[in-house]
Amino acid sequence: MATIKIKQVRSAIKRPARQKATIKALGFSRLNQVLEKEATPQILGMIKKVEHLVQVVE
Repeated sequence: MATIKIKQVRSAIKRPARQKATIKALGFSRLNQVLEKEATPQILGMIKKVEHLVQVVE
């Protein structure tokens, strides 16, 4: 499978608990952190739910 890099660009403070949990489940622990993940349907769905907080880095 292909891998994608995602970066957290906005804080999860004052966000609903589900969005905070999604950010944590993706593996983010701080702002501006870049992670490399497999592009599975589950990961892509999680990114879609918090697309206003993360950015896909090419």
